[in-house]
Amino acid sequence: MTRVVIVGGGPGGYESALVAAQLGAEVTVVDTDGLGGSAVLTDCVPSKTLIATSELMTELGGARELGLVWEDFEGDAAESLRVDLARVNRRVKRLAADQSADIIRRVEREEIRIVVGRGRLDGPETVVATLDDGSEERIDADAVLLATGAAPRTLPSAQPDGERILTWEQVYDVDEVPEKLVVVGSGVTGVEFAAAYLALGIDVTLVSSRDRVLPSEDADAAEVLEEVLTRRGMTVLSKSRMESVVRDGDTVTVTLTDGRTVEGTHCILALGSVPNTSDMGLEEAGVALNDGGFVKVDKVSRTTARGVYAAGDCTGVLMLASVAAMQGRIAMRHALGDAVQPLDLLKVSSNVFTSPEIATVGITQRAIEAGETPAETVMLPLAGNPRAKMQGIRDGFVKLFCRPGSGTIAGGVVVGPRASELIHPVSIAVSERLTADQLAADFTVYPSLSGSIAEAARRHHQFTQS
Repeated sequence: MTRVVIVGGGPGGYESALVAAQLGAEVTVVDTDGLGGSAVLTDCVPSKTLIATSELMTELGGARELGLVWEDFEGDAAESLRVDLARVNRRVKRLAADQSADIIRRVEREEIRIVVGRGRLDGPETVVATLDDGSEERIDADAVLLATGAAPRTLPSAQPDGERILTWEQVYDVDEVPEKLVVVGSGVTGVEFAAAYLALGIDVTLVSSRDRVLPSEDADAAEVLEEVLTRRGMTVLSKSRMESVVRDGDTVTVTLTDGRTVEGTHCILALGSVPNTSDMGLEEAGVALNDGGFVKVDKVSRTTARGVYAAGDCTGVLMLASVAAMQGRIAMRHALGDAVQPLDLLKVSSNVFTSPEIATVGITQRAIEAGETPAETVMLPLAGNPRAKMQGIRDGFVKLFCRPGSGTIAGGVVVGPRASELIHPVSIAVSERLTADQLAADFTVYPSLSGSIAEAARRHHQFTQS
């Protein structure tokens, strides 16, 4: 029986453990914080649970337009409601803990051994686990998978205190509603938290070092979202780089490099992530790291050390839970001789959980404009969709990228409510190399937001015939 040792219990770790067990391996998972990792305990599950509450508040904000009036409230319903942040955070933590417990039960059903401790390599074939009592356990392995994740990046000039200067992992311990929140960083994490707290009725200022929010996302999508956020009352400081964050009592001051200052009662630092790869004996075992400390892997998750694989945020490939899980599955199938397809990032769909959501898959507008890949673009606003009109939706669009000549769908963007669900047919089209005409020929429900995806595909046919 092949012995597999997995270091880290996040999506890349526990999903690879399940695959290895199903393929007949003897599997041990060495983990410190609880199965599910940061994705379940401090990142994806908690943040999206918080965002679910904020989404409801956003929907209530449009209730009057849809003809709903609360007799006990004066004025707008969303303005009359207030958030009980302590209750929200209790629910967030409970759901995260429950999800972790579900994963543990599933893993244990497969007779996978769990060792609670911090793992490190002692050569490519041995994992040493340091247990809570300080003792060590050596575990020999025929194959090792590293899935140690990443942690929030901080700076010497902006140190979190867990009370008013916070990383995104610490926000769920703050039960008082911030009077004024400053979010530093306009990537996906920063924008998601800024948008969520704004919807909960909190005064939010977003500090962005770039000329727009979400600099890595589709430019048209980012423009729509920034317009919506500013319309709802968020202050966005573009081209504003943070120099330091300090606290004086109940006041947090963010100083910018141009000398300006922004004051608030709380600050969330969303400055990116650093991999959890230090002091693990990786380089000594022959595992190469890049300049950022991320583990170098190929498309089947192999590292530079024979028999050692890596998956998830510690590789920096694409920091999504879905990618971590797929990397882990691919690694174990490759290690144990099962049929495997290399990781294809062009088939990965991703989502920004704001209101509206931004979902993407495949090639990007940026790659098209840079001449890296030829494609024709069709963009259709959601405002003309009958279901959107019924629901009071004005912001958002569907965009398809199609190969010239063949019309094969190579990518797409959806901006709107539940874009994370609407992107799926586009994702299937990209994965299965469907043409715009094939997508257009499939029936959609009338009225539905998904009808705009088929309509965009029909527009492509008209575009090519004109």
